[in-house]
Amino acid sequence: MEKSFWRERWEKNEIGFHQSHFHPFLLQHWPSLNLRLGSRVFVPLCGKSRDLLWLRDQGLDVIGVELSKLAVEDFFKENQLTATVTQHGELALYGCPGIHIFCGDFFKLTAADLTGVAGVFDRASLVALPPAMRRDYAAHMQKILPPGTQTLLVCFTYPQEQMNGPPFSVEAAEVHALFAPASEVTFLAEADVLNNEPRFKQRGLTHLHEKTFRLRYR
Repeated sequence: MEKSFWRERWEKNEIGFHQSHFHPFLLQHWPSLNLRLGSRVFVPLCGKSRDLLWLRDQGLDVIGVELSKLAVEDFFKENQLTATVTQHGELALYGCPGIHIFCGDFFKLTAADLTGVAGVFDRASLVALPPAMRRDYAAHMQKILPPGTQTLLVCFTYPQEQMNGPPFSVEAAEVHALFAPASEVTFLAEADVLNNEPRFKQRGLTHLHEKTFRLRYR
C-alpha cells in the first residue's frame, strides 16, 4: 500500500469508495457523541467526502487529512468553495470557513495539529489499510488525539478470501484489539449492505456488512 497506489487511484478516477450522499450511519449515530456546537472534529483519509459538508452544517469545525492533492482540490472545486492554501510543515493546509484539509501523509500529523479535537468520523480510513498498517494507524491516532476524543468508526466485514482489499474486512475482534487498550469501544449497529454495493458483488462477495462503533479515548 504505497502512497503511489492511492494517488494513482485518484488520477485514474478509480474511486468507487467515494459516495455522493451522506453516510447513513453518520446521520443516525453521530448525535450519540453529544458534541457541543462549535467542536472541532477530524475526518482522516477524507478524500472529497461530502460528509465534511454535513459535519460543517451541524455547526462543527471540520479538519480532514488526505494524501491526494487532486482529491483535496476537487472537494473545494466541486462544492464551489474557495480555499486558501498555506504550508504547514510537511503538509499543505487548504481551508475555508468551517472546513480545513491537510494535504499529505496522515502519519505526519502531530497532536498539535489536532489540538481541541473532540470527535472523529472514520468511514473509509481503517478499512483502506492492510493489517500491519492498521496497527500503525491505530497507534498514531492514539498518539495525536486528545484524551476524551470520541470516534464514530465504520467498518466493512466480509469473507476476506473472496476479495482482495481495499477496502479490507475488519472484524469486531480486531477493532477491540486495536483500540480497546486506549479507548472504550462500544458496538452501535450493523447493516447488510451487499445489495447496495454491486461493485463488490461483481468482485465475488457473497456477504457484506457494515458495522459501526463508538470509541472514547481515555
